[in-house]
Order: sequence, then structure tokens, then C-alpha cells
Amino acid sequence: MHKEEEINKIHEEFISKLERHYGKYDPSSNKFESTSNSKIARDLFYSDSQFSRLINNTASAGELTRALRNVQRLLDVNELRGKVNKLDDGSKHPSQGNKKYLFVIGALFLGLIVSTTYFLSKTEPLENNGNQTSEQTRYEMLRWGFENNYVKPYVRLRELPRDCYYPCYKYQGKWRLRNEYKIPFFRERNGFHYVAKEVVMYARCMDERDDQGESFEGYEYQKHEIWYDKREVPIDSFLTKDENPKLSVSYMNSNFENDPNYVKIAYVHTFFKTEFNIDGEQIQRSGKAIGRDIEFVPQEVLEKEALSTELLSELKSETNSIAKNLLEDFSKPITCNPTLAPNKDFNQIKEGDILSFNCQFSTGRFLVDYNKSYIFTDQYIRTFCR
Repeated sequence: MHKEEEINKIHEEFISKLERHYGKYDPSSNKFESTSNSKIARDLFYSDSQFSRLINNTASAGELTRALRNVQRLLDVNELRGKVNKLDDGSKHPSQGNKKYLFVIGALFLGLIVSTTYFLSKTEPLENNGNQTSEQTRYEMLRWGFENNYVKPYVRLRELPRDCYYPCYKYQGKWRLRNEYKIPFFRERNGFHYVAKEVVMYARCMDERDDQGESFEGYEYQKHEIWYDKREVPIDSFLTKDENPKLSVSYMNSNFENDPNYVKIAYVHTFFKTEFNIDGEQIQRSGKAIGRDIEFVPQEVLEKEALSTELLSELKSETNSIAKNLLEDFSKPITCNPTLAPNKDFNQIKEGDILSFNCQFSTGRFLVDYNKSYIFTDQYIRTFCR
């Protein structure tokens, strides 16, 4: 696709998302039926001149791509606001479970507003040497929602039924990614790889559901990476040669950090919501991404990798395309194979236990298997229900 066609496509999507929030768009006047352009510019934290470039399609592809993400975040905020209002209006005296659910959604809603304000106020991609500030900005509100001293979104021991059958109660707390995993991307240009590095997930019983405590949900902050292989080795080289190819053991055990052929291009920050269903001895997992942001490695760091300015520009463009298109597979509702519960007796679930799920990711014409395992690091209820 030519660059002009790509820009036009992004601009069309940008207008389409704005129409979802501000009503029908009139291309002859470059205005929306219900809101002035100045008001929309303020909503998006842009100046009138910046928004004018976007709406008139005279902005760069990078500016339009960032603006597209900004509008999507506003739509996400609006959707969460609607969920909160719907739950709140459903009952003048909501149940204890609904109160906690309202708190969780409300906390995440507030966090999304704060992070949205942070992201929308940025006019350029984040390029942060230590990554500490950006990581804290994205993760802090999620942590606050589950680790504050006054309100806990978890089901408490005294709230369990008399017969103590409420399996999810022992799964509540903080889980982390046990092992990193990597996936090669199938692209027009070979050489791109996705490495899952960090996950922090807070799990709570979905007590607003009348399912006897057999469902719990997890809110995840994920920090992953995109790498580039200077040799541009084809994806086939990392797969086994059998009828159902899988990633080779040597590839899975490789360490990009220690290999001079690999260059880290960007960090991928994702907010992910997962649902777990306890079915006897099995646990089923499904979920979808709620929001995602790309943070490029600082230019001065990339320049030390002996890559030309032209190649660096191409790599950044490819990385943005990966985030927009290929990672969309991680944004769709995913389904993994069920896993066995860490213990047949749910009362015996404890810190150090592992939930391990085998999943698939589609990249081009390939289906790539990967394993995502959580390890329990901070359990909310450590005692037994009796």
C-alpha cells in the first residue's frame, strides 16, 4: 500500500470513530453535526491548529495514528461510564457484590481517565530511557484499585456461604507472569519478534454473578517488547518441520538480550481483562485487550545499533503497523485450552500455585502455539473457610 493510501485509510478510520462519539460528519464543511471542532480539539487535548491538520488530512501518518488511539481511549472511557451508570441505576440498593463491582469498574474508569489524559497530552511517541515513569503511570491506578487501605474489591471470608462452597475465593489476589514467551511475526519484511516480559494481574471473584463462586476475573497490566533481527531470518526457520509446526525449543530458549543480531525496537503496554470459569477440576480462560500503547526505545539508543536513519524510520513504521494490525489478534476475545486447577480441593489453593494455559496466535498464514502461565504471588485470603 502506498503511503498516501495508508494515510487516507487511517484518516477515514479516525473520522469514523469521531462520528461514533460526535455524530455525523459533513466532509464539505469538515464539521460534525452535534459538536464544534474547537470542543472536540479540547476533548482530545489538541490545539485548534493541530486538530485542523488532522480533520483536513494534512497531518502525518504518525500524527493520525496517535490521534486514532486517542479517540479510541475516549470511546473506551465513555463505554466504562455507561457500564457504571447502568449498574448504578439497576438498583437503588445494590447488593454487596454489585457495590464491589461498581467500585472495581469505577476505579478502573478513573484510572483510564487519568491514563487517557496522560496519553492524549502527548504529541509524540514516548521515548523514555529508564521506562520507570511511563510504567508507573500506566500501572499505578490499577494497583491503587486493588491495594488501597480502605475498600477491597474482593469477596471476604465472612461473606462466603455457610457450606463454604465458593471456589473462587482462594484465587483472589495478585498473579504474575511465570515465564516470558516469544512469537515471531509473519510480515512482508522478516525479522520482527514479540516477547511477553511482564504481567501483573489482580483477580477477584465475580460475586455479581449468581454462579456459586465459579467465576473470577483478572485485570492485567502487561509490558511486552518488539524486537528486530538484523538478519531478517524467515519465520519458517523457527518452526518445527512436522505436519503441525510449532516453535522450536532452540527458539523458545534463545535470549535476544545476549544476541547482537537482535535490536529492541519498542515496548508494548497493554491493559487486559480476563475471565476464568471453574468447571470441576478444570479452569477455562477467555479475555480481551482493553487498551494498548507503544513506547519506542529512545532514538539515541537505537542509533548505537549501527542502523541507518532510513532503516530506523522503516522499522518504526513497521512496528506501528504491527501494533495496529497483527496485535489486533490479541485484542479479539481469545480462548485458550482449559487447564487443570492447581489443586482438586480449591480450599488448598495457595501462593506459589500456577495457572498454565496453552493458546494460539495467528500471524499471517501461521498458527503459533504459546503458553501463558500465571504464578500466585500475593493471596488475599490465606485461611480456610470452615
